[in-house]
Amino acid sequence: MPDRAERTLNMKCASDFRQAAREALRGKWGIAILVGLLAVILGGISSDGPEIKFSYGSTGLDANLQFAGQTVYSWSEGLPTSLQIFLAGSAIYIILAALVLAAVYFVLGSVIGVGYARFNLELTNGEKPAIETLFSYFSHWKNTALTRLLQTVYVLLWSLLLIVPGIIASYSYAMTDYILAEQPELAPREALALSKAIMTGNRWRLFCLQFSFIGWALLCALTLGIGNLALTPYRQAAEAAFYRDLCGGPAPQLEG
Repeated sequence: MPDRAERTLNMKCASDFRQAAREALRGKWGIAILVGLLAVILGGISSDGPEIKFSYGSTGLDANLQFAGQTVYSWSEGLPTSLQIFLAGSAIYIILAALVLAAVYFVLGSVIGVGYARFNLELTNGEKPAIETLFSYFSHWKNTALTRLLQTVYVLLWSLLLIVPGIIASYSYAMTDYILAEQPELAPREALALSKAIMTGNRWRLFCLQFSFIGWALLCALTLGIGNLALTPYRQAAEAAFYRDLCGGPAPQLEG
């Protein structure tokens, strides 16, 4: 990794990473949008897959079908009484099934997340990544799942103190998927420690990069979320460029 003083002098800003992302995506928007959509659906990023949420309202038990955090369809008039009785009687089985599906979705998302990181790294390297790259880490599913689980626990524990420590922790471990994409053999604690090491002094830079997309996010909201199809690969490619800048080229290594 480059010397700290040299990196400070040559430090790039958010606009540099956005430009790098646009150059990487030139002529590849089609596959980038498709892969980004698959990554969202399969839980690789944002953990916003399709789900049904139930709630009790004035009309009885309501249900909302959501996808990528957006309500696609809502039964706002209340579910039929017969269906409510069935759901109440089958509650334990529904809960068990939901837990199993959640676990499967979590493991799948951890694998897809690392695959999507690899896709974007290849994209920013000027290569021509294939859709198959998204599914290339299934042989490491135990490691990716344990790493994501440990990362989630760490962030949650810090969040129990105050909101700010939780946010800082989330930024500290933000590069974990990229690290595993290049070094899938790393143990979970090693991957997280390495992410924390390279993010020391760079958390604010990543925040500024992510915040620089706020205007695009507002425009996407006006399109009812459709614009996110293009915004997601744009943001992820910029983040991959940010990671590559932190590493200075080769994959980072733990010292000592």
